[in-house]
Amino acid sequence: MKPFVALLVGCWLLAGHQARAERLDFSTVTCKRFLESQKREMDIIRAWLDGYYREEDDPPIFDTDKFEADGKKLTAYCTAHPGVDLITAADELFGK
Repeated sequence: MKPFVALLVGCWLLAGHQARAERLDFSTVTCKRFLESQKREMDIIRAWLDGYYREEDDPPIFDTDKFEADGKKLTAYCTAHPGVDLITAADELFGK
């Protein structure tokens, strides 16, 4: 599934967005920091999480409705729990 996420990020970059040279350690990113991020950074994080929480044998299908619904769930959770790290929030919501 990692190639699928790489493809998504690659397509996003080719769409005209500039990438920042930054490393994100998701174990240290809090919900508060996620919510304060720019939309494009939030989208990259959400795309990475989408790929990370897929099963190895899931088909390479990007479901935009599920992606948006999961984003709303994550935003609601993070709004209620700003001090929680993002991976803990995602584990609780998307189960890994």
